[in-house]
Amino acid sequence: MKKELDFFRVGRAYGGNQDWFADPMMRLGGCAAVTACDSSIYFDRYRGTRLYPFHQGRISKKEYTRFGMRMKPYLKPRWSGIDSLDIYIDGYGAFLEDAGCDSIGMKPFSGEESAELAGKEVVEQINRGFPVPRLTLNHTNPSFKFYEWHWFLLTGYETAEKDCKVKAVTYGSWNWISLNGLWDTGYSRRGGLILYGEK
Repeated sequence: MKKELDFFRVGRAYGGNQDWFADPMMRLGGCAAVTACDSSIYFDRYRGTRLYPFHQGRISKKEYTRFGMRMKPYLKPRWSGIDSLDIYIDGYGAFLEDAGCDSIGMKPFSGEESAELAGKEVVEQINRGFPVPRLTLNHTNPSFKFYEWHWFLLTGYETAEKDCKVKAVTYGSWNWISLNGLWDTGYSRRGGLILYGEK
């Protein structure tokens, strides 16, 4: 079984890209803010919120980066990174509150849970129409180096007998990757997922 969420483009890019920012700290560590920006635009388009302050039709890089700078104080890049689920929930939750949005809730799903349970949660979230923020910290498999110490969105799944592939969206593009492989980082600190929901 396979399912993908409708998403959005910024020019030709699939979602936002932290490399667009003039601010060096946002280029280096703005992945959590970009994940929140992409979530916000998605919620506006498909959940009826009003979070993105510019025109929703054709999103430009210029306006997207202005939105990212508005998000920056809530998910401010730091040298240690936004390295826990709670930091994201607190920061994005404050943004939603200040924006007057009381319809979106969040809860953490620890990376210490099993890959099987993670797969079930991703499938359920996508089926309910919610993208899934993912935090990956260190990873022993060099195939996943692109996703190390990084926040990004999962916007689709393809289930198989022994594994679940997920559509990972980051840097204005997407790839289908193994959830089992992504989940089994080989480290004790494993990041996790943010589960969005209706309040």
